[in-house]
Amino acid sequence: MRNYLAIVKREFNSLFVSPIAYVVLAVFFAVTGYFFYIILANVMEFVMQRMFQSQQFGQAPPPFDAPAAVTRGLFGVLSTILLFLMPMITMGIFAEEKKRGTIELLLTSPVTSVQLILGKFTALSLFLLVMLIPPILNSVFLYFVSQPPPPLAPTLVGYLGAFLLGETLIAVGIFISSLTENQIVAAVVTFGTFLILWVLDAAAGASSTLTNEVMRYLSVLNHYDDFTRGVLDSQHIVFYLSFTFFGLYLTSVSLDSVKWRQ
Repeated sequence: MRNYLAIVKREFNSLFVSPIAYVVLAVFFAVTGYFFYIILANVMEFVMQRMFQSQQFGQAPPPFDAPAAVTRGLFGVLSTILLFLMPMITMGIFAEEKKRGTIELLLTSPVTSVQLILGKFTALSLFLLVMLIPPILNSVFLYFVSQPPPPLAPTLVGYLGAFLLGETLIAVGIFISSLTENQIVAAVVTFGTFLILWVLDAAAGASSTLTNEVMRYLSVLNHYDDFTRGVLDSQHIVFYLSFTFFGLYLTSVSLDSVKWRQ
């Protein structure tokens, strides 16, 4: 346990030694803030138009859940931003260790491969939580300015989905980083893999063949959609957790192969 916590602390601190972490945070904060403002402005304009049209006909405006529309739009933006930024965070997690030659020292130290992988994964997960703070603050702002306040449960479900999606992407990125010592190669391959997992649902089409059903199931975006609507479905949670475990398992196999070559 002590070795695991030491790795978590080392990796989390090392993230903020590199300027990449600050660049990722700055871009993420700026883009999410900008899109929150744009989505909120568009929804408010839509609500005003509906009210104006209803007043012209002397009718009450039909009900419209504006906070839910803003929140779901924000969650859609979060998934896209994570797709582009997570490769920058995961690309050097093992590739840099290989390039510097420190991976051999880690693998021959008293630290086990499981502790090493889980320590690095936990550090990146904590960084993901830091990234999600500004969007959460936007949702808090929306909660206090809305009358009546929107229900909290759908928003919490949405952020759970964003976190689980990020965890899945982290696990995939860690595995790919363990395969190379070049960070650029790791980033490009990771982004390409993310993109494939992203568009599987669209590539499957509307037909219900076995191949298309498998492609739809493997699409990380397909499982994320229910979370954005505030729907908590255990099958989506199981999918993300299983995908994350599989990515970490492949990383373990990759590191064990390095030990074998030594």
